[in-house]
Amino acid sequence: MRWNIFCKVIDNHGDAGVCWRLACGLAARGETVRLWIDDPSALTWMAPSGRKGVEVVTWTRKDAARQAAAAPPPEVLIEAFGCNPAPELIERFAASAPRAWINLEYLSAEPYVERLHGLPSPVFKGPGANLTKHFFYPGFTPATGGLLREPDLLERRQRFDRAAWLARQGIAWSGERLVCLFCYEPPALDALLAQFERAGENIHLLVTAGRASRALPPGPAQRGALSITWLPQLPQTDFDQLLWACDLNFVRGEDSLVRALWAGSPFVWQIYAQDDDAHHTKLGALLDWMGAPATLRRFHHLWNGMAEGELPVLDDATLASWGAACTAARARLLAQDDLLTRLLTFVAQKS
Repeated sequence: MRWNIFCKVIDNHGDAGVCWRLACGLAARGETVRLWIDDPSALTWMAPSGRKGVEVVTWTRKDAARQAAAAPPPEVLIEAFGCNPAPELIERFAASAPRAWINLEYLSAEPYVERLHGLPSPVFKGPGANLTKHFFYPGFTPATGGLLREPDLLERRQRFDRAAWLARQGIAWSGERLVCLFCYEPPALDALLAQFERAGENIHLLVTAGRASRALPPGPAQRGALSITWLPQLPQTDFDQLLWACDLNFVRGEDSLVRALWAGSPFVWQIYAQDDDAHHTKLGALLDWMGAPATLRRFHHLWNGMAEGELPVLDDATLASWGAACTAARARLLAQDDLLTRLLTFVAQKS
């Protein structure tokens, strides 16, 4: 089938990351995909080699009519995160006897996801009038849309050679604890660095490019027990392997949360903040679903500015309890169908 995925990049590249993984997953299953994206610049480092079966179109409002006429209309239209494709594109889609129009929603572990997943939303006016959108909610339970996961993911994870990957990246490693820092500007960052500097073992912090690097206070690469390496922008495949390589992962947003779950190592999630503090409930729902131990909950609350006080000490016992919760959560997810399997089944049922 022909699929069109529409993506509007808001900030931080998470929208592009999710949509690129979705497009690649569909192409890997033999589908033909056009990814319409208003700012494809991040794909130059996120996916420098592109992907066979995925055509990337720079989506501009002023050229929408010409772009819509440039290729056969899609059989399936995916509107990622309510991005509102241009009317000319919707009109072209509506005239082609489409199979499905999917509104791919944001990820959450909150109870409403199960209630709303798959519900229809009739279109009453505009170029898509008389068609029906369907909400597709990613999630963590069998009653949701699931999570993006490549069929060979666990096999590749098990074959992963940490030392060899680090050497290819030019990262010097002699067995010390490795920690990935991929964050916004967490309130407890200074406290974390201070704890690492005083730690009783050597810790190597791998800092991702962008906001995490800018959030890090200036200083030397060696700070007590802490050594720091600043990383360049990484393709998605190398970012995934970065999470596999590390003993503890600090991640942010939606895409990296899912990849941290697949990595199976202890992780701390910085959720995207919302003005009405709705993210507090969203974070709590994830921690509840995971069965997170008390120290992991406490750390998340401090990391996300939802509480005040001292960070729990990240000793071996603490990280072992976090790791057990993470691997148990991953096992539950691996027992479920992935998002693409559920999406393809859903679309087939609408044909």
